[in-house]
This record gives sequence, structure tokens and C-alpha cells, in this order.
Amino acid sequence: MNEETGRRGFLAMTASTAAVGTAAGQEGGGDASEYEVEDGVYEVAMVSDGSEYIFDPIGLHVEPGDTVRWVIESGAHSATAYDEGNGGATERRIPEGAEAWNSGTLLEQGASFEYTFEEEGTYDYFCVPHKTLGMIGRIVCGEPGGPAEGSEIPDLDGLQAGDFPSSEAIVEGGALSYPYESSAGGGGGSGGLPVSVTQLGIGAVVFVGLAAIGRYFSDRYSNATAALVVSVAVGVLLIAAVVGTLVTA
Repeated sequence: MNEETGRRGFLAMTASTAAVGTAAGQEGGGDASEYEVEDGVYEVAMVSDGSEYIFDPIGLHVEPGDTVRWVIESGAHSATAYDEGNGGATERRIPEGAEAWNSGTLLEQGASFEYTFEEEGTYDYFCVPHKTLGMIGRIVCGEPGGPAEGSEIPDLDGLQAGDFPSSEAIVEGGALSYPYESSAGGGGGSGGLPVSVTQLGIGAVVFVGLAAIGRYFSDRYSNATAALVVSVAVGVLLIAAVVGTLVTA
């Protein structure tokens, strides 16, 4: 292997390392089409798993006219819109003009309930038996909006793991699986950048830094020495990225 070939290989390794780090930071999101079981019909699983009671995905983006089907995977659950007096809810958290829904408690595995979304906006919903245990979900139809935006979300104290996604994070991600982890204040009703935007920024900084360091040292030293130096640099950059994310969260 000549010096030029080795240098190119080393630079390629540097770039791929940065790319892997960037991709790893975006886990938890997914295309909404992964949950589309028919044309315009999306499925949300209702799950009991030990002490956790969850809707999965916890966040989903649909368009007007699309239908969401909630399906019992395990346990007994309901899908109930936040609307005053609906299933014990004390406030409305769906768009004005939208009809509230309540599936009632579904008992059998495979049992399902469907609702077709017509009004654009943000819809928060819950499971009646497990509302206080944090079994809540959010669907954004078209563009975010309505009373769910910019106000405190009830029943978050019972959420067992992860964060509750913002409407903006849902629109960007399409579907957010449980548990959802935000890193820049993206959870809750308002504020914060979508998680993937922050992580892409961090990934870009890491990529540029690694590329510059790799080129500098590979031009001057053997690949072994350059690899050692860049390995140390990778660690420093990743630690700085993590600390920066935690500080801004």
C-alpha cells in the first residue's frame, strides 16, 4: 500500500466515523409510512409492558382525511381524546371544531378502534385506565395548532421513560417511537428545537473537525500516528457534544 492510498483510506475512515456518530444520534424517529397498514390508515399499538403502559408510536404525523387505528397488543386500554368531561379529562387538547373520541376500554388482544382526522392541529389523547400512569400520546394532523400548543401537558408525571414530543418534532420525524428522547427542550407543549436539528448540527461539527484533523495529520505523519491522534480527538469532540447537548436541554 503506497502513501497516497493509505492517506485516502484514512480520510475515508475519518468521514465514515463521523457519519456513524451522526446517524446514531437520530435514533428514535421513523417515517410515518412504517405504521401505514393501508392507504391513509396508520396503526398505533397499545401496550402493557411490566410497569409501563404505552402508545407506540407516542407521536404520529398524519394528513387531513387519514385514519388512525389503535390496536391492543397487550393489556386493556382505551384511546380517548383530551376533551372536558370525556373519559375523565378536565380540559380540551384537540383543535376547535374537531370531534372528541373515546374508544372505551378494549379488553381483547387485537381489538381496535379507528378515528379519521379532518381538522388540522395537535391532538393529545390518553388511556382511561392508565392516564395517571403516563399512557398518553400525540397526533399532529397537517400543521400544529389548537389548545394543546403552548400549554402544560397533564399526566406527564406518570410517563415512565423518555419525554413527550413537541408537535414540531412529530412533524419533522413523522413517527416517534416510545420511549422518545429529546435533547434540546423539544418535549412538552412548546419551545425547543426538534431533536434531529440539534443532533445534525452536532454531527456536522464533529464531521468538519475530524476531516480537518485527519487531513492535517495524515499529511505529516504515518497513518498509525494520525489514527491515534484522531481517536483522541474523536473522544474529546464527542464528550464536548454530549456536554453541550445536556447544557442546552
